[in-house]
Amino acid sequence: MTTEFVPYLAYDGDCESAFKFYEKALRGEIVAMLRLADAPPDVPRTPETANRIMHARLKVGDRVLMGGDAPSGLASKPQGFCVSMQVDEPVEAERVFAELSAGGRVMMPIGPTFWAQRFGMFTDKFGVPWMVNCEKQPG
Repeated sequence: MTTEFVPYLAYDGDCESAFKFYEKALRGEIVAMLRLADAPPDVPRTPETANRIMHARLKVGDRVLMGGDAPSGLASKPQGFCVSMQVDEPVEAERVFAELSAGGRVMMPIGPTFWAQRFGMFTDKFGVPWMVNCEKQPG
């Protein structure tokens, strides 16, 4: 049996903007972006909610990040988790950290630690907490 855990992020109307931002920063590809307007007619929506994203999927290499806009009035601030990103090269870790943290709030600037060549923590401009980690090479 194969099990994979995939972060599914909830937004309050800005999922599309967030995923386009991530697509650029992570050099990925949005492979799904479904709006309430795309759903069958029996799915409840109003003219104000028709453009909300029901489901988005971003592919980065062989990994996936998914999300959508929470139903109107039910969005909540993310807490108790972060998206942890493992990066192979220090230069790439620094680039990703700089791009994703732009406009957000840095809690720990990226730099070397006792376990990593580079590690940093931030909350992006959409309120999603992230960690970027580039582990030390064994040896």
